[in-house]
Amino acid sequence: MKISTKKNLLSFLSLFGIIVAINIVGHFYFKRFDLTDDKRYTLSESTIELLKSIDEPLFIDVFLDGNFPPEFKRLQNETRQLLEEFSSYNSNLIFQFTNPLEDENNAQQYIAELTNLGFLPTNINSTQKGKKEIIQIFPWAIANQGEKSVRVPLLINNFGNTPAENINSSVQLLEFAFADALTKIAKKEKKKIAILKGNGQMVDKYQADCLLNLKEYYQLGEFNFDSLQDNPNKVLENLKRFDAALIVKPTEAFSDNEKYILDQYIMNGGKSMWLMDKVIADIDSLQNKNNASLAFPRELNVDDLFFKYGVRINYNLVQDLLSTPITAQSEQGDVPIDWLYSPIIKSENNHAINNNINLVKLEFTNTIDTLKNGIKKTILLKSSPQSKAIGTPLEINLYEFMEGVDEQAFTKGNLPLGVLLEGSFTSAFKNRVRPFSDPTHLESGKDNKMIVIADGDIINYSYVNKKPLLGGIDQWTQQVYGNKEFLLNAMNYLLDDNGLINIRNKEVKLAFLDKEKVNQDYHSIQLLTVGLPLILLLLFALAFIFWRKKTYAR
Repeated sequence: MKISTKKNLLSFLSLFGIIVAINIVGHFYFKRFDLTDDKRYTLSESTIELLKSIDEPLFIDVFLDGNFPPEFKRLQNETRQLLEEFSSYNSNLIFQFTNPLEDENNAQQYIAELTNLGFLPTNINSTQKGKKEIIQIFPWAIANQGEKSVRVPLLINNFGNTPAENINSSVQLLEFAFADALTKIAKKEKKKIAILKGNGQMVDKYQADCLLNLKEYYQLGEFNFDSLQDNPNKVLENLKRFDAALIVKPTEAFSDNEKYILDQYIMNGGKSMWLMDKVIADIDSLQNKNNASLAFPRELNVDDLFFKYGVRINYNLVQDLLSTPITAQSEQGDVPIDWLYSPIIKSENNHAINNNINLVKLEFTNTIDTLKNGIKKTILLKSSPQSKAIGTPLEINLYEFMEGVDEQAFTKGNLPLGVLLEGSFTSAFKNRVRPFSDPTHLESGKDNKMIVIADGDIINYSYVNKKPLLGGIDQWTQQVYGNKEFLLNAMNYLLDDNGLINIRNKEVKLAFLDKEKVNQDYHSIQLLTVGLPLILLLLFALAFIFWRKKTYAR
């Protein structure tokens, strides 16, 4: 055997041995490398732990398949790459992409079935070589394990954002969307939330959608202050068994006993979310011959509590030029009427709770003042720059904005409407006579969190004018409001479910082509993006052939 042949054989065997060794090592040690600047393909530790907990086959069907414009193609590719990353950590996760419109004969039936299941389609405008067309897509996925099924929204469609910004937000929240679905399926131990009753809280049907959403993550229990009235210590003891308390639009004043129970619950580390209305005003009250009513302050006997904790809810109403109309009946049917008491709040994206949240709809909201007391305060909701607060008592009329408004008067906006409080609270009953004796009384509390929102109707997002929204879409604004996501994120944050919160805060920045420049210089850009790579490939091939001939000609 020639020496050169032996060398080639030895080199081949060495290379083969190295490849086999790498595969053996790779079988026992798993490592992937993410070379992107924003680490978009690096899963968070919370997601990895969640994936490792899946011990049975879990199937994900993605309906985002087909030929789309570049930005939606990007969303499709990012979804596929994320799921490939998921399945690389756990082979029990199996996914497939399906195009509901692929079979033209059965497409309409498929669309009807998906729509009935809550998978609403999205119509997008596509422009190819100056030709415009409307494409219908289903930006959804569904996760199935056994008898459990969870819908996964893939597209964020926030008001005021460009399509590119919405795609960027969607990609940024892909990991959260799928991790959220897996959490709903896999979560076994749930924290407990007390839904407070006994002070004329909101009727259950108006908060049902939110509570059903929370129930997928937490145990909910109705907690009535009217029980055990003669034994307040027992009531406090029972309330301490819950991790959080949800107080939704009380209309009757709290007694001193109830205030003290809530105060000590907070001092002992109990989380709380207060959805409060400090003014009596309601759409129903306008259904009279004058279409008018008086809005006046509501005394709930909790001002001293909030003052001690660091906030004050004012007895006023907010008017906002960025608002949603209400419906009035006429001979022509339902018609929209300008209604500045229904502000729609655009997220500041300044916290994990409101990050990438669509418009939040409020109704007859009050303003909140923050007070200096050492507690960290984060404004989660605030009115638009073109808004103002009106003092009460005040007569409100159904048609008061029909003849227009003086926009120059709406310049003192950015009014706080929802606040997150974090820190060690001081008891409102410190150095005060207590309504009953409590041997476990605390003057200062443990490190804690609290959210105060000056509108009880924030939870009533599935109704407008006391009428349910069809498909959750407001017929006048064509918006699916972000109230549900906001309230869920708020409760996740209060209860330290930081896994989902941290995933939600992940930042992914996508680069998009400037469409205007593309249209102006279409052929040049086409040559640059398509022709140049082919030319470079051809030059490389010619250079390789030339090198090969020159080498072996010897």
